[in-house]
Amino acid sequence: MAKSKLFADWTWRQELPKEFADPSVQPKRTDVFSKYNSTSSKQSSMHAPTLRALLAYAALVNAVEQGNPVDGLGAIGSQNDERLVAEYPGAKPECVVFNKRNCRFTAGIVRTPGDPPGGYTLGETACSGEALLFTLMPLFLDDDEFSDGFKELCDAARNGYPDLDSASRAAILLCDNVYRRIENHAALRKDGVKVEIPTTGNLSQLTEMTMANNTYAPTAVLYGEFRVFQPGASSGAPSVVIDHSAFAGQYRMSDRSFSASETGMIPVLPDWYVIPKEVEQVCRHIAQTIGSQSPMRNIMFRGPAGTGKTEGAKAIAAGLGIPYTFLTCSANTEVFDLLGQVLPKMDAEAANCSGLPSLMDIQMDPASAYCQMTGEYRADVTENEVLQKMVELKAQELGDGLNGNSFRYVDTPLVKAMRYGYLVELQEPTVIANPGVLVGLNSLLDRCASITLPNGERIQRHPETVVVVTTNTSYEGCKDLNQSVISRMNLTIDFDEPDVDTTVKRVAGITGCSDQKLVRQMAEVVRDIQQRCRETMIQDGSCGVRELISWVQSAMILGNPFESALYTVISSASADPENREELINTCLEPIFARR
Repeated sequence: MAKSKLFADWTWRQELPKEFADPSVQPKRTDVFSKYNSTSSKQSSMHAPTLRALLAYAALVNAVEQGNPVDGLGAIGSQNDERLVAEYPGAKPECVVFNKRNCRFTAGIVRTPGDPPGGYTLGETACSGEALLFTLMPLFLDDDEFSDGFKELCDAARNGYPDLDSASRAAILLCDNVYRRIENHAALRKDGVKVEIPTTGNLSQLTEMTMANNTYAPTAVLYGEFRVFQPGASSGAPSVVIDHSAFAGQYRMSDRSFSASETGMIPVLPDWYVIPKEVEQVCRHIAQTIGSQSPMRNIMFRGPAGTGKTEGAKAIAAGLGIPYTFLTCSANTEVFDLLGQVLPKMDAEAANCSGLPSLMDIQMDPASAYCQMTGEYRADVTENEVLQKMVELKAQELGDGLNGNSFRYVDTPLVKAMRYGYLVELQEPTVIANPGVLVGLNSLLDRCASITLPNGERIQRHPETVVVVTTNTSYEGCKDLNQSVISRMNLTIDFDEPDVDTTVKRVAGITGCSDQKLVRQMAEVVRDIQQRCRETMIQDGSCGVRELISWVQSAMILGNPFESALYTVISSASADPENREELINTCLEPIFARR
């Protein structure tokens, strides 16, 4: 079974392109295979989606190199050497962006330029993945074997396939090369091509906002003429600095007043914070859909750690002039952690009664807590059963220790936000082990906007409540969100690593470091470490903005950036001594010499 969905079983059953549908062509061979084929049988196969992508790319390259029209042949380019951007030709052009940093695709189908992009799903009854492989061609061409084979295929296509056997040998070699380098990317290290595709096949979607903002505009065109993306539209354009005082409260949804404690929950943006345009645009969407049948109140921010997702959520609350609160998810998060719990109501004497477990003990290890109270160890005991047993024991011990009503309901930050119209940030829901937990909130995210709490109370979502989900899907332990939850997000925005200028300003502001030249050098080292980790498949650590902040702070204390790096960015990037030494030699020492 293939590791990547690009090579799922159904993809091998697809019909080959007409150029290679001749009966004389052998779709499987044992005499032609890639140097990366390490199997004992040494068999290679033609793969229809890969072959279609190869032929489309060959047609585009041949047209450009011969000076022929390229209309209808698609286009491919790059954005600041961080992304590959492509428009795959067809009646409904498939627009694809590949992020080299996280190895993930963002895609959409655009019928005509200017139309809102449709979703892209990799599946037997949907998209075959050839557009994704087409986008990866510049990466494949970094390999000598692929480059030589592709040149041979281009020559054959340009001359009308005079020798079909020779052309088919080149084609099957290229298919095997692509298959092996993607499937075995970890073992092949720098020769491998890593791609991350959700198990559902639902790729991150291009949105109207990202298209309107030219978020993925290519800064360099390799081949063809772009029709949907606008080359150069976002490159080098100076960012508009949004004034904090003018932004705060500018997008208020009403004139309601807040208590002193609520006012203290409205974020005040620090001077160093640069308000991203995405944050300002989210506020506009929220404010301008007031009173509509479907107000936009559910937002998702995706991106690596340290890219400003939480700060962005706080900034939205500041722009709307409403209180901010948050709830952090974990692997053990259950629905009652989001909606609140019914707990026994006890007076001070009962609360301090000895011999009984604490509420935290019950949550962490229900079986041990139950055993502590009863002497019986039950591995399957639930938290509610343990709480009930505790109530019974306390009633026996204290008699009147339980006040009036025996139970009380405790709101979570999420429920408070729903009641009173706050902005609530749900942090990292993709780490929740039970994928059905967030589905339990669907009724609150829907337009009906109500839910029944554990105490039986039914609450209506306040019309000004804003839910911001902040998450990433590329780290250890992260899972894909349920599609029903994703479909209830009005806006989904992907946060990438900020550019160096923004990073320097942010880090200098947070740390108070006045030497911006030094901070810039350190930011560039961090960027080099990230790139090196991707190239060499170092995946057991983290190196980003947070690590850079710690490095700058440590360097201000020790006065030695090299030594400080060992305790911060290098140690955080990997736990393996050999990996750390490689990062020191290749990324750190060229800028900061050992002392």
